[in-house]
Amino acid sequence: MQDAASPPESARDSTPGNMPEFTVTEISGAVKRTIESSFERVRVRGEVSRPTRAGSGHLYLSLKDDQAVLEAVCWRGSAQRLSVQPEEGMEVIATGKLTTYPGRSKYQMVIEQIELAGEGALLKLLEDRRKRLAAEGLFDAERKRPIPYLPRVIGVVTSPTGAVIRDILHRLTDRFPVHVIVWPVLVQGEGAKDQIARAIAGFNAVPATGGRIARPDLLIVARGGGSLEDLWAFNEEVVVRAAAASDIPLISAVGHETDTTLIDFASDRRAPTPTAAAEMAVPVRAELVARIAEDTARLAHAMARRLADGGNHLNGLARGLGDPAARIEQAQQRLDYAAQTAGSTIQRRLERLSERVARRLPTPSEMLARTEGRLTALLRGLRIEPIAQRLAQDRREVERFAKAADSAVDRVLKVEDDRLKGLDRVLEANSFVRVLDRGFVLVRDADGAPVTAAEEARDGQPVSLRFRDGERAAVIGAGGSRPKPKPVAPPASQESLF
Repeated sequence: MQDAASPPESARDSTPGNMPEFTVTEISGAVKRTIESSFERVRVRGEVSRPTRAGSGHLYLSLKDDQAVLEAVCWRGSAQRLSVQPEEGMEVIATGKLTTYPGRSKYQMVIEQIELAGEGALLKLLEDRRKRLAAEGLFDAERKRPIPYLPRVIGVVTSPTGAVIRDILHRLTDRFPVHVIVWPVLVQGEGAKDQIARAIAGFNAVPATGGRIARPDLLIVARGGGSLEDLWAFNEEVVVRAAAASDIPLISAVGHETDTTLIDFASDRRAPTPTAAAEMAVPVRAELVARIAEDTARLAHAMARRLADGGNHLNGLARGLGDPAARIEQAQQRLDYAAQTAGSTIQRRLERLSERVARRLPTPSEMLARTEGRLTALLRGLRIEPIAQRLAQDRREVERFAKAADSAVDRVLKVEDDRLKGLDRVLEANSFVRVLDRGFVLVRDADGAPVTAAEEARDGQPVSLRFRDGERAAVIGAGGSRPKPKPVAPPASQESLF
């Protein structure tokens, strides 16, 4: 039998030194057969580097340690079935075979399965994923909704076999039997994450009314205890996002009390065990019945007490009102008296009207005569002499008042004229013109405002000079250098005056 590494007989050539010749293809094929036969099934542990998914679906990456690098490829079919998606820096154990790629003269590993290398790598991946999803806000407390107090329908996402579903159904039956819909899924292994995510989305897709099944008011995602690898499906990103996007309130009950998965952070409530999730989902029916009975008794007692208080209040009001029959009799008596009085009054008014109708009405001539007599009496009372006397008296009063007013106005005008002349003399005495008469000059700027200080005057500034007999225009500093002021003799001392 020919060895896998031996070249075919046709490729050998007897040459000096007994050295055979090979074509490039023959060498590449011999190397390929040797490597594939020697490393047909291998498990390689290393750190993932430069993972790249091509448009065709194939996954290319490198496995490395501190001394070497191994190129690897995972074909599309296998890449879709991977339970762990490789990420940069992840330490994994890859299962597959070694082969060569003649077109590049290199060897590579064809990966069929990837698993994380040890619990430490799992915990690091879990923590990195938790931080990334928390940064997106999927675990925020504001997103969590309250659990309904008494749901009519509960949807359970779990394995249809095993103790978990039996514990949940048994606990619900003991506490408060409700309608339960189970969506069977794998809870670990290949395909578990996709089934769990589809189950959560499927329950949310059930219409609220008119559907083939009732829409759950509450979801429970449950699984029994296990190792970190066994519970890993509930740490997958697709499951966490499905739980966070659920419109139906969701309770996560994965593992035992000490187990924590990422779905616990995204759910609306976390239960330490599946049995505890059933206890959170519904109240105890016996306790509700007892509470309703107690509330009914309290309500009946309160109503009886309220009715008794109302009866006592009504009796008190009745005692204050007196006997209604007696009050009605008194009112009837007053009505009888009023009827009799009204009858008498109506009778008297009718008699007076009859008398007036029976009397003879005056004729028009008689009515005119009476009116004429009243007018004559009025004319005798209207005389012109008193009116003329009153007018003359008023005219004299008006003339007297006019003369008095003229005299008063003249006196006031004279007083004001004297006061005005005095003010004019004071003003004339204090006028700046008098200061100009003494040889002073008033300096004004272009706006007519007085210039009172030297620091206000700038060189080249036009000003006007007001003398006692007129004004002249001038410019500050226009006359060249200023002459030095003549020294002023100091004032004479007190002794020199004497």
